[in-house]
Amino acid sequence: MEGNSGSYTDKTRVFDIKPLRSLRPVFPSGNQAPPFVCAPPFGPFPPGFSPFYPFSSSSQANQHTPDLNQAQNPPQYQPQYTPQYQPQYTPQHQPQNPPQHQPQNPPQHQTQIVSEPSLVTPLRSFRSPDASNGDMEPEGSTVKRKITKKRPIVRPENVNFESGITVAERENGNRKLVTSILMRFDALRRRFSQLEDAKEAVSGIIKRADLKSGSTCMSRGVRTNTKKRPGIIPGVEIGDIFFFRFEMCLVGLHSPSMAGIDYLIVKGEAEEEPIATSIVSSGYYDNDEGNPDVLVYTGQGGGNADKDKQTSDQKLERGNLALEKSLRRNSAVRVIRGLKEASQSAKIYIYDGLYEIKESWVEKGKSGHNTFKYKLVRAPGQPPAFATWTAIQKWKTGLPSREGLILTDLTSGVESTAVSLVNDVDAESGPAYFTYSTTVKYSDSFKLPQPSFGCGCSNSCKPGNLDCHCIRKNGGDFPYSGNGVLVSRKPMIYECSPSCPCSACKNKVTQMGVKVKLEVFKTENRGWGLRSWDPIRAGSFICIYAGEAKDKSKVQQTMANDDHTFDTTRVYTPFKWNYEPGLADEIASEEMSEEPEIPLPLIISAKNVGNVARFMNHSCSPNVFWQPVTYENNSQLFLHVAFFAISHIPPMTELTYDYGVSRPSGIENGNPFYGKKKCLCGSEYCRGSFG
Repeated sequence: MEGNSGSYTDKTRVFDIKPLRSLRPVFPSGNQAPPFVCAPPFGPFPPGFSPFYPFSSSSQANQHTPDLNQAQNPPQYQPQYTPQYQPQYTPQHQPQNPPQHQPQNPPQHQTQIVSEPSLVTPLRSFRSPDASNGDMEPEGSTVKRKITKKRPIVRPENVNFESGITVAERENGNRKLVTSILMRFDALRRRFSQLEDAKEAVSGIIKRADLKSGSTCMSRGVRTNTKKRPGIIPGVEIGDIFFFRFEMCLVGLHSPSMAGIDYLIVKGEAEEEPIATSIVSSGYYDNDEGNPDVLVYTGQGGGNADKDKQTSDQKLERGNLALEKSLRRNSAVRVIRGLKEASQSAKIYIYDGLYEIKESWVEKGKSGHNTFKYKLVRAPGQPPAFATWTAIQKWKTGLPSREGLILTDLTSGVESTAVSLVNDVDAESGPAYFTYSTTVKYSDSFKLPQPSFGCGCSNSCKPGNLDCHCIRKNGGDFPYSGNGVLVSRKPMIYECSPSCPCSACKNKVTQMGVKVKLEVFKTENRGWGLRSWDPIRAGSFICIYAGEAKDKSKVQQTMANDDHTFDTTRVYTPFKWNYEPGLADEIASEEMSEEPEIPLPLIISAKNVGNVARFMNHSCSPNVFWQPVTYENNSQLFLHVAFFAISHIPPMTELTYDYGVSRPSGIENGNPFYGKKKCLCGSEYCRGSFG
């Protein structure tokens, strides 16, 4: 270890140090799941990651050695998918045989291997089995010691108290757990991004908040589906979208953080052999047929640091060999499509379901070297995913026209992004007439008890600058990350006002209008609804609720006949969305309240004047939430209700929020739901009524 900067260390000396016993290779037993890692042990590695060879010297890294994330023993089942028949697709959030969380018997021995976190950077590519119960310990460099105790520690249902996830849930997930893990990852990523934005403003250095968040979740056990398998992944649905490769790692959809082919070692006729479990495509490739259900996939290998240039022939090994073996076995492969949306700053990944490998061949690439090609065809009977994306791209060009299109822009140019009106259900020509507006019209402005002013920043506001009034009101941080994504829910968010001199400020997100391509469409049984042609990232701003501010005491009798009213006085089901301070290594006292605080009751009616928000339907399991946002202008407070995405929302998914329930005032006519409307959201957690 080096001492002070002024000291010298002779690195040629050989120290007589006994190796730590815990660093001996520990291999899984025959019935134990393989370690689940996020990158092959010999690369490739993302920027900032270093290779680690726990069981061999670095000189052996170039030799062909099975990846540590591959099973050394065949799975206990054979892939159930058979291409000879049409599979019956079942949504993954309704498992046919949910795992039973039975507590395991405590170990009978008197000693136990325990780990203590060391003061080194966690390792991303190595995991060691827990000697006590077979569970996978969190990733990271650990120092292990053997201790003696009088009796073993019994953990109720083997719950990891830091992650709140049981051993059974880590091996086999469900829809609720997958959704929770993705939300926790992104909440942490948004917080790290917020902190990095503040550092970047000082140092100019940009770091990857997604890698830091993913590594933290891995090391703390915030993950599921660690048992690698072919076919369907419990809790992951076709059409799910991901903005980061680490998200797919955490839910078990695709484990390598960079490699495009994931595979598993199984028992063959004569010896063990690899089969592919999933692939990530990076584009359309040479799909001459123009069929979204057909993919021509290029093999891996033969390149160098320049990914666009192939320097040698590809070899039939590792991922390429796994695809070839899957072809011979008729084993289906999960396909994740990587796309680059014009409206997004990064690549987006969409899970497109199971594909059959129909044929393979070798051809000369552009560089003159041999390249493996594989033709994959989508298994029938699955809901559309990538096909929906390709259809949307054609709609955006106008060829062909959107089926059922009534108006190309129902806002008549008021919104900078056109909002189309579509009905492909019945003959109704459109909703009742209303005046389109992007603001809330106040009959009486919300007067502040004392004059309050915006900031005096000349260029743009800087996070941490407490001389800026707007930054100080938000606790010293920007409420949004650099790309305009909301970091955390707050009782109130304070934006810079139009009168603030910071013209290029990032603290005016809700004042910039609608940025995604929205569509008002006719639903089957709930009137008109709202959805987006574009994918929406968790925390992204969608729109405000525009209309006319009303005095509740004066409109109480007419509200029952107004289907387009937003009432801040209703009771809304609480939910957790913000990051966990413990995961971010922050003290728990820094955790902020997520419940909105409205300075006075606000009722907004969009019956006669409103915007696209008036078409958002209610759901007891919504994908959108509302957040109060305020800014000042001419010493007057302007309060708005802004809508943000709870989680990543795939294209053409209906946007919904919780309408809330009126505060109880006694049971009328013997019916506790008197005056309420019947809920038709169809959610598993539907409470039956709203309003």
